[in-house]
Amino acid sequence: MIFYKSPAEIESLDRANALVVKILNALEAMVAPGVTTWDLDRVSEEMARKSGARPAFKGYRGFPAALCASVNEEVIHGIPSKKRALQEGDIVSLDFGVVLDGYYGDGARTVAVGRIPKESARLLTVTRESLERGLAQARAGNRLSDIGHAVQSHVEAAGFSVVREFVGHGIGSALHEDPQVPNYGTPGTGIVLKDGLVLAVEPMVNQGTPDVRVLADGWTAVTADGLPSAHFERCVAITAEGPRILGRAPGRS
Repeated sequence: MIFYKSPAEIESLDRANALVVKILNALEAMVAPGVTTWDLDRVSEEMARKSGARPAFKGYRGFPAALCASVNEEVIHGIPSKKRALQEGDIVSLDFGVVLDGYYGDGARTVAVGRIPKESARLLTVTRESLERGLAQARAGNRLSDIGHAVQSHVEAAGFSVVREFVGHGIGSALHEDPQVPNYGTPGTGIVLKDGLVLAVEPMVNQGTPDVRVLADGWTAVTADGLPSAHFERCVAITAEGPRILGRAPGRS
Protein backbone atom coordinates (compact mmCIF):
# COMPACT_ATOMS: atom_id res chain seq x y z
CA MET A 1 0.00 0.00 0.00
CA ILE A 2 1.28 3.45 -0.91
CA PHE A 3 0.82 6.26 1.61
CA TYR A 4 0.62 9.84 0.32
CA LYS A 5 1.77 12.52 2.76
CA SER A 6 0.02 15.72 3.76
CA PRO A 7 1.91 19.03 3.64
CA ALA A 8 2.34 18.81 7.43
CA GLU A 9 3.82 15.33 7.17
CA ILE A 10 6.21 16.47 4.47
CA GLU A 11 7.39 19.24 6.80
CA SER A 12 8.06 16.63 9.50
CA LEU A 13 9.98 14.50 7.01
CA ASP A 14 11.94 17.57 5.94
CA ARG A 15 13.05 18.18 9.53
CA ALA A 16 14.15 14.55 9.95
CA ASN A 17 16.12 14.67 6.73
CA ALA A 18 17.69 18.01 7.63
CA LEU A 19 19.09 16.30 10.74
CA VAL A 20 20.44 13.44 8.61
CA VAL A 21 22.19 15.94 6.33
CA LYS A 22 23.67 17.76 9.34
CA ILE A 23 25.05 14.51 10.76
CA LEU A 24 26.41 13.31 7.41
CA ASN A 25 28.14 16.66 6.98
CA ALA A 26 29.83 16.19 10.36
CA LEU A 27 30.86 12.62 9.53
CA GLU A 28 32.27 13.65 6.16
CA ALA A 29 34.40 16.29 7.89
CA MET A 30 35.75 13.57 10.22
CA VAL A 31 36.80 11.19 7.46
CA ALA A 32 40.59 10.92 7.35
CA PRO A 33 43.27 8.24 7.44
CA GLY A 34 43.35 6.55 10.85
CA VAL A 35 39.73 7.28 11.76
CA THR A 36 37.81 4.08 12.43
CA THR A 37 34.33 3.32 11.22
CA TRP A 38 33.43 2.82 14.89
CA ASP A 39 34.46 6.45 15.56
CA LEU A 40 32.01 7.57 12.86
CA ASP A 41 29.26 5.36 14.25
CA ARG A 42 29.69 6.73 17.77
CA VAL A 43 29.49 10.36 16.65
CA SER A 44 26.45 9.70 14.44
CA GLU A 45 24.49 8.17 17.32
CA GLU A 46 25.52 10.88 19.81
CA MET A 47 24.48 13.66 17.44
CA ALA A 48 21.13 12.05 16.73
CA ARG A 49 20.25 11.53 20.39
CA LYS A 50 21.37 15.03 21.40
CA SER A 51 18.97 16.36 18.76
CA GLY A 52 16.02 14.47 20.22
CA ALA A 53 16.05 11.73 17.57
CA ARG A 54 17.02 8.10 17.61
CA PRO A 55 19.14 6.27 15.04
CA ALA A 56 16.84 4.54 12.56
CA PHE A 57 19.08 1.61 11.73
CA LYS A 58 20.25 0.46 15.16
CA GLY A 59 18.31 -2.70 15.98
CA TYR A 60 16.36 -2.54 12.71
CA ARG A 61 15.94 -6.18 11.71
CA GLY A 62 18.85 -6.84 14.06
CA PHE A 63 21.40 -4.44 12.58
CA PRO A 64 23.95 -3.82 15.36
CA ALA A 65 24.99 -0.20 14.72
CA ALA A 66 23.62 3.29 14.10
CA LEU A 67 25.62 3.87 10.90
CA CYS A 68 26.23 1.74 7.83
CA ALA A 69 29.88 2.35 6.92
CA SER A 70 30.91 0.52 3.74
CA VAL A 71 34.53 0.74 2.57
CA ASN A 72 35.79 0.27 -1.00
CA GLU A 73 34.24 -2.94 -2.40
CA GLU A 74 31.57 -2.94 0.32
CA VAL A 75 28.36 -1.79 -1.35
CA ILE A 76 26.00 -1.25 1.61
CA HIS A 77 25.30 -2.37 5.20
CA GLY A 78 28.93 -2.35 6.33
CA ILE A 79 29.09 -2.83 10.11
CA PRO A 80 31.31 -0.28 11.92
CA SER A 81 34.29 -1.67 13.81
CA LYS A 82 37.07 -0.40 16.05
CA LYS A 83 39.38 -2.56 13.94
CA ARG A 84 38.48 -0.88 10.63
CA ALA A 85 40.68 2.20 10.32
CA LEU A 86 40.34 4.19 7.12
CA GLN A 87 43.40 4.43 4.91
CA GLU A 88 44.59 6.95 2.35
CA GLY A 89 42.98 6.10 -0.99
CA ASP A 90 39.89 4.41 0.45
CA ILE A 91 36.35 5.44 -0.29
CA VAL A 92 33.74 5.04 2.43
CA SER A 93 29.96 5.07 2.01
CA LEU A 94 28.14 6.60 4.97
CA ASP A 95 24.46 5.62 5.18
CA PHE A 96 22.50 7.03 8.12
CA GLY A 97 18.90 7.47 9.21
CA VAL A 98 16.96 8.95 12.11
CA VAL A 99 13.48 8.88 13.58
CA LEU A 100 12.44 12.37 14.67
CA ASP A 101 8.95 12.99 16.08
CA GLY A 102 7.71 9.80 14.47
CA TYR A 103 9.06 10.43 10.95
CA TYR A 104 12.12 9.02 9.24
CA GLY A 105 15.05 10.63 7.51
CA ASP A 106 17.47 8.60 5.40
CA GLY A 107 20.53 9.60 3.40
CA ALA A 108 23.89 8.40 2.16
CA ARG A 109 27.03 9.66 0.50
CA THR A 110 30.39 8.18 -0.45
CA VAL A 111 33.45 10.08 0.72
CA ALA A 112 37.08 10.01 -0.38
CA VAL A 113 39.73 9.30 2.25
CA GLY A 114 42.55 11.63 1.31
CA ARG A 115 43.72 11.30 -2.29
CA ILE A 116 42.00 8.50 -4.17
CA PRO A 117 42.59 6.86 -7.58
CA LYS A 118 41.18 8.75 -10.56
CA GLU A 119 38.75 5.96 -11.39
CA SER A 120 37.40 5.99 -7.84
CA ALA A 121 36.93 9.75 -8.07
CA ARG A 122 35.08 9.34 -11.35
CA LEU A 123 32.89 6.65 -9.77
CA LEU A 124 31.89 9.06 -6.99
CA THR A 125 31.14 11.85 -9.46
CA VAL A 126 29.04 9.70 -11.76
CA THR A 127 27.07 8.15 -8.89
CA ARG A 128 26.29 11.56 -7.39
CA GLU A 129 25.25 12.85 -10.83
CA SER A 130 23.02 9.83 -11.36
CA LEU A 131 21.24 10.61 -8.09
CA GLU A 132 20.66 14.18 -9.24
CA ARG A 133 19.23 12.95 -12.53
CA GLY A 134 16.96 10.50 -10.75
CA LEU A 135 15.70 13.15 -8.35
CA ALA A 136 14.92 15.46 -11.25
CA GLN A 137 12.44 12.88 -12.57
CA ALA A 138 10.54 12.76 -9.27
CA ARG A 139 7.72 14.97 -10.46
CA ALA A 140 3.96 14.55 -10.65
CA GLY A 141 2.81 12.88 -13.86
CA ASN A 142 6.04 10.99 -14.48
CA ARG A 143 6.27 7.23 -14.00
CA LEU A 144 8.26 5.53 -11.28
CA SER A 145 10.58 3.90 -13.82
CA ASP A 146 11.57 7.33 -15.16
CA ILE A 147 13.66 7.75 -12.00
CA GLY A 148 15.50 4.45 -12.42
CA HIS A 149 15.99 4.96 -16.14
CA ALA A 150 17.61 8.34 -15.53
CA VAL A 151 20.02 6.74 -13.05
CA GLN A 152 20.80 3.69 -15.17
CA SER A 153 21.36 5.53 -18.44
CA HIS A 154 23.83 7.96 -16.87
CA VAL A 155 25.73 5.22 -15.02
CA GLU A 156 26.03 2.86 -17.96
CA ALA A 157 27.04 5.64 -20.36
CA ALA A 158 30.02 6.20 -18.06
CA GLY A 159 30.98 2.51 -18.20
CA PHE A 160 29.85 1.61 -14.69
CA SER A 161 27.02 -0.68 -13.53
CA VAL A 162 23.93 -0.39 -11.34
CA VAL A 163 23.35 -2.82 -8.48
CA ARG A 164 20.06 -4.72 -8.98
CA GLU A 165 19.63 -6.53 -5.66
CA PHE A 166 19.13 -3.38 -3.59
CA VAL A 167 16.80 -0.48 -4.40
CA GLY A 168 15.33 2.73 -3.04
CA HIS A 169 11.97 2.93 -1.29
CA GLY A 170 9.09 4.98 -0.05
CA ILE A 171 9.58 6.58 3.37
CA GLY A 172 7.40 8.23 6.00
CA SER A 173 6.34 7.02 9.44
CA ALA A 174 8.13 3.78 8.50
CA LEU A 175 11.67 3.50 7.21
CA HIS A 176 10.73 1.32 4.25
CA GLU A 177 7.37 1.88 2.57
CA ASP A 178 5.98 1.08 -0.85
CA PRO A 179 6.89 1.56 -3.60
CA GLN A 180 10.32 0.12 -4.20
CA VAL A 181 12.46 2.45 -6.33
CA PRO A 182 14.84 0.51 -8.61
CA ASN A 183 17.87 2.29 -10.07
CA TYR A 184 17.12 0.84 -13.50
CA GLY A 185 14.12 0.36 -15.75
CA THR A 186 12.25 1.12 -18.94
CA PRO A 187 11.00 4.72 -19.04
CA GLY A 188 7.26 5.31 -19.00
CA THR A 189 6.40 2.25 -16.90
CA GLY A 190 5.42 1.73 -13.27
CA ILE A 191 3.05 3.77 -11.14
CA VAL A 192 2.26 7.39 -11.93
CA LEU A 193 4.00 9.72 -9.48
CA LYS A 194 1.50 11.83 -7.55
CA ASP A 195 1.60 14.81 -5.22
CA GLY A 196 2.39 13.67 -1.65
CA LEU A 197 4.51 10.64 -2.50
CA VAL A 198 7.87 10.66 -0.67
CA LEU A 199 10.73 8.50 -1.93
CA ALA A 200 14.28 7.65 -0.91
CA VAL A 201 16.28 7.53 -4.15
CA GLU A 202 19.62 5.78 -3.69
CA PRO A 203 21.84 4.72 -6.59
CA MET A 204 24.37 2.01 -5.72
CA VAL A 205 26.94 1.92 -8.51
CA ASN A 206 29.78 -0.52 -9.08
CA GLN A 207 33.01 0.19 -10.92
CA GLY A 208 32.90 -3.29 -12.42
CA THR A 209 30.08 -5.80 -12.76
CA PRO A 210 26.72 -5.25 -11.02
CA ASP A 211 26.95 -8.54 -9.14
CA VAL A 212 27.13 -8.55 -5.34
CA ARG A 213 27.27 -11.07 -2.52
CA VAL A 214 26.61 -10.86 1.22
CA LEU A 215 29.36 -11.72 3.69
CA ALA A 216 29.09 -14.21 6.54
CA ASP A 217 28.03 -11.45 8.97
CA GLY A 218 24.68 -11.53 7.20
CA TRP A 219 24.74 -7.80 6.44
CA THR A 220 27.73 -6.52 4.49
CA ALA A 221 27.13 -6.64 0.73
CA VAL A 222 30.28 -6.54 -1.39
CA THR A 223 30.98 -6.47 -5.12
CA ALA A 224 31.50 -9.93 -6.58
CA ASP A 225 34.63 -8.80 -8.45
CA GLY A 226 36.19 -6.88 -5.54
CA LEU A 227 36.10 -3.52 -7.32
CA PRO A 228 34.87 -0.37 -5.55
CA SER A 229 31.25 0.68 -5.19
CA ALA A 230 29.62 4.04 -4.42
CA HIS A 231 26.27 4.96 -2.84
CA PHE A 232 24.40 8.27 -2.68
CA GLU A 233 20.89 8.79 -1.29
CA ARG A 234 18.41 11.62 -0.73
CA CYS A 235 14.71 11.74 0.08
CA VAL A 236 12.38 13.64 -2.24
CA ALA A 237 8.73 14.66 -2.05
CA ILE A 238 6.63 14.86 -5.21
CA THR A 239 4.78 18.20 -5.09
CA ALA A 240 2.73 20.31 -7.47
CA GLU A 241 5.72 22.67 -7.70
CA GLY A 242 8.13 19.89 -8.68
CA PRO A 243 10.60 17.69 -6.76
CA ARG A 244 11.29 18.87 -3.21
CA ILE A 245 14.59 17.53 -1.93
CA LEU A 246 14.03 17.01 1.78
CA GLY A 247 16.51 18.44 4.26
CA ARG A 248 17.79 20.99 1.76
CA ALA A 249 17.86 24.65 2.77
CA PRO A 250 15.42 26.82 0.75
CA GLY A 251 17.04 28.24 -2.34
CA ARG A 252 19.79 25.60 -2.50
CA SER A 253 20.18 23.95 -5.90
